[in-house]
Amino acid sequence: MHADTLITNIGQLHTLISQNGPKTGQALEETGLLEDAAIAICDGMIKAVGKSSEFEAAYTWDECIDAKGKLALPGFVDCHTHPVFVHTRENEFAMRLAGKSYVEIAQAGGGIRSTITTTRHASEDQLFELASRRIHRMIALGTTTIEAKSGYGLDTESELKQLRVIKRLNEELPIDIVPTFMGAHEFPTEYKNNHAAYLEILCKEMIPAVAEQGIAEFCDIFTEAHVYSLDETRKVLGCAKEHGLKLKMHADEIEPMGGAELAAELGCISADHLGKTGTKGIIALRAAGVIPVLLPATLFSLRSKSYADAQQMQEKGLPIAIATDYNPGSCNCDSLPFTITLACLQMGLSPAAGLNAATLNAAYAIDRGARIGSLEPGKQADVTLWDIPGIDFIPYHFGSSHLCRVIKQGKTVFSA
Repeated sequence: MHADTLITNIGQLHTLISQNGPKTGQALEETGLLEDAAIAICDGMIKAVGKSSEFEAAYTWDECIDAKGKLALPGFVDCHTHPVFVHTRENEFAMRLAGKSYVEIAQAGGGIRSTITTTRHASEDQLFELASRRIHRMIALGTTTIEAKSGYGLDTESELKQLRVIKRLNEELPIDIVPTFMGAHEFPTEYKNNHAAYLEILCKEMIPAVAEQGIAEFCDIFTEAHVYSLDETRKVLGCAKEHGLKLKMHADEIEPMGGAELAAELGCISADHLGKTGTKGIIALRAAGVIPVLLPATLFSLRSKSYADAQQMQEKGLPIAIATDYNPGSCNCDSLPFTITLACLQMGLSPAAGLNAATLNAAYAIDRGARIGSLEPGKQADVTLWDIPGIDFIPYHFGSSHLCRVIKQGKTVFSA
């Protein structure tokens, strides 16, 4: 048998294979460990996984990567990011340290609105170069697929401009980038006191244009007391669904306002944040099959005293995913390893559950579970090699990286 690439002498290989879709309950603790392992890759896809000694005898190859006993994992899937913007907002970080809340900063003209002006005036080339640098740092931390949202333009042309940049990033960068339209990220200043007029633009102009151009796969919305109400969310996402977009929601981040229940009602593929979601919302998500995407780094950055109830979610059988929420304001974190650390320390997930949440379940949260997120035949050969003794070391050690190599669709895209 022949392989384009053979990765041999893997000390520990955690396949994260699941037989029944995203992992829930006890399955979140299972990683599919193989020792003395190898991976055969053809045409960017995994052809076989098995014992290193057997593969070396059975295969010929064009390239052989000797893992030298290192640990192999699937590439991370960052299923919630906002990487297309111009300026960072470290001044708001200092303001939060001085006692201002996220909502107070936003209502005073900071927050998302403060990013809109520079994004509107930026060229596509400028946005591309800035986002490209950011995403390359994510690759160097083990991420091989990201979901990327618009939402810093909040007018039709600026939103389409961001989505064009995301399309170009996907075409030119060595990882997969999944586009999400988020024109309902805030109300722009010119419509701050006229929500109805902006909703009309969203539903009659923006969403139809996005759908016609085929430039986004998902539609997301920030449902929160100071931004979009439940009724406004129902209107926007209802329109998006009519135009063929799959649905996501920022829900219950700051207040328990029923966002999780609405995500369940609308059939969203994921409900994200969920920092204040209670038992009723958790049960609704479970019944509707909505994936909870938890963002512990955001709550950490906002100095929250409480986090999403991940333990109850796991007990009740929800397929927990986690993501960085990388953005210029509330969470300037590009590291999924550090996000796993926070999920363990602040939300009570085990290292194995955190790993499953950042790979396989995150892949299902962007409708890619059949293609990425685990190391098994028929999936993309998205592999990371680590110089660590076991998976517990990933959340245990934070502040620097022990990642040695990142392989995307069979090609090395980063090596240390």
